[in-house]
Amino acid sequence: MKMRLKILSMRPFVWILSFILLSGFVFGITLKKENPNKDKLLLEIITYVLDRGHFDPKDINDVFSENVYLSYLENIDGQHRFFLKSDINAFNSYRYLIDDEIKNTQVEFFNLSFGKLMERMSQVEGFYKSLLETPFDFSIKDEINLDFKKASYAINLIELRAMWRKRLKLNALERFTSKKDEEVQKLEKDLTYVMKTDNELEEKAREIISENMDAFFERYNDLNRKDWFSIYINSIVLQFDPHTSYLAPSDKDRFDASMSGEFEGIGARLQKRNQEVKIVEVISGGPVWRDELLEIGDIILKVAQPNKEAVDISGMRLDDSIKLIKGPKGTQVILTIRRVDGTIQDVKVTRDIVILEETYARSSLIKNDKESFGLIELPKFYINFQDYNQRNAATDVKKELEQLKQKNVKGIILDLRNNGGGSLKTVVDMAGYFIKEGPIVQVKSTGGKKEVLKDIDPSIVWDGPLVILVNEFSASASEIIAAALQDYKRAIILGSKQTFGKGTVQNVFDLNRMITGGTYGDLGALKVTTDKFYRINGRSTQLEGVKSDVVFPNRYAYVEMGEKDQDNPLAWDSITPASYKPFEGMNNYEYSLSRSKQRMKENPFITLIDEQALWIKKQQENYTYSLDFTSYKATRQSNKTYSERFKKLGDYESSLEFQWLPEAGLEAEVNDDLIIKRKRWQKSLKKDLYISEAIEILKDLSTELRGNNIIAEVKN
Repeated sequence: MKMRLKILSMRPFVWILSFILLSGFVFGITLKKENPNKDKLLLEIITYVLDRGHFDPKDINDVFSENVYLSYLENIDGQHRFFLKSDINAFNSYRYLIDDEIKNTQVEFFNLSFGKLMERMSQVEGFYKSLLETPFDFSIKDEINLDFKKASYAINLIELRAMWRKRLKLNALERFTSKKDEEVQKLEKDLTYVMKTDNELEEKAREIISENMDAFFERYNDLNRKDWFSIYINSIVLQFDPHTSYLAPSDKDRFDASMSGEFEGIGARLQKRNQEVKIVEVISGGPVWRDELLEIGDIILKVAQPNKEAVDISGMRLDDSIKLIKGPKGTQVILTIRRVDGTIQDVKVTRDIVILEETYARSSLIKNDKESFGLIELPKFYINFQDYNQRNAATDVKKELEQLKQKNVKGIILDLRNNGGGSLKTVVDMAGYFIKEGPIVQVKSTGGKKEVLKDIDPSIVWDGPLVILVNEFSASASEIIAAALQDYKRAIILGSKQTFGKGTVQNVFDLNRMITGGTYGDLGALKVTTDKFYRINGRSTQLEGVKSDVVFPNRYAYVEMGEKDQDNPLAWDSITPASYKPFEGMNNYEYSLSRSKQRMKENPFITLIDEQALWIKKQQENYTYSLDFTSYKATRQSNKTYSERFKKLGDYESSLEFQWLPEAGLEAEVNDDLIIKRKRWQKSLKKDLYISEAIEILKDLSTELRGNNIIAEVKN
């Protein structure tokens, strides 16, 4: 079968691109070189693609206009930190005109709001330091409500200053209370310790808040007009659905890196503070880690390419600095570094492929008495966009399965918790490892065309007991494989009541391919929802997700975080089921389910987890905070006391033994840093209630039943 490279967040937008090229760009877009306005061009191209390529195009009318208006204001000033009531009144004249602006490629509303935002931000930046010069009186009874959806805008600058004063006071009170607790702890450890006074602690709290505000405005000032325009564009495209979005050039690069699990560069994470670019992490296995060239805390002052003048990057936007530093594998870059000790040094770095290990599949051997089981944790369905034969989620999982088989495991756990999705091809390939052959998922595309994606390889990599772990953050590609193997009765799904509920497919369209010979620079890309996927039983996972066979609640059970809680989600529907036969190798499937459900009823932790989840929901719904120390401290202590009842959940530790299995053939490349990370991972697994129950299910699945009696264990 010829498989298209679909990504559940990305796919080449082939059919649209082909149409455009073959039609000679005859689609109503004026692509003249003399068009000076990149914003208008971008808006025109994006709306064209959305109208013709989105799975469910929207009518751009007054209702659409109002939704864009409200969404945009929420995105740029949702906490009412900058705009005044008079500003909003001025903006209101555009409330029902944005649709007309879109159709006529006008950006008057954006220009007006952007100009006013810059003015108000400058005003706030001009007065926040003076607000922090006066000490806060934490004895005065007062409170603040942070329900921004119900909050009104300040009438004038005097009222805006008063609002900022309250919010800064709350931040300072939080710091003051924490510092006061630390002083008590120091005294308890050392009775000779002289505690700092309340005045000293209050002053220190204001100093910390001032530093944080400096960093806040530094980040904001680092944004330019195109960054804010990207927010405006996204306020438009997100009206189509929660997963359609505009990717500015830098966002597209980060998206590619996150999906592939690798990028080309020096192997360091950078942060901008006080107009300086600082090393905040050295990525294990990267060039600077391997050659011990840089350390955390080093400051990059200048960047030079070979045989070219060095560029001073102080004051430069972080994204622009990164562009100078990154580059293809094998090329060199010269960094002028100020070391932590103050010395200045030129460092020559040879760029290489940097692997983000925590993106990739990893496995552990689990020992339970004399029995062995396997665990494969998959953070995402990653892929190399340029070459599928390079490292990807499917081939890596296959290697892990083969490793575990060699260890004679009796069952395998596939952990897809917090896996937000990725490549559709890797999903289909991976599902095929557990069944003979057959349909995996149905995909309905823009225009109504339906396609059934199948596994056509009759071989099975693992035919033994299988449990899949999911939670509310398991989405998209994770839901496809969980749904398919559930429909085949090939695996038991253990986890939250349901998964995220994202039943749509996105494709990334390079907007630069829309024009030729232009002088507009990089236009970025558009991630567009072009397909919906359906289970082989015909039901969509959109909104309803995959319902677990065995529900194991967690602390987020009552928090709104699924697709149904997003703005503008596509509707649930169903189509004709595909033809498939349930897996015949798990005759005790129902027996194992009933045993697990009974254990859930008897598990003393279940009630406690549910209580914790309800308490977390209650905490999140509280928007009112006291601004006097006595009340604030009392509330904080009350919450701490109540949370103590959940401590036993953290104290849990299973008797299971975990052994990390390095990737086959690469054991020699394992470094100390990675070993430390894996030891921490193994430690967390021992405290994982999900894993413990999954092992019990695997034990039930690995028994052979006759009537109501267990007669023998299945030999794998």
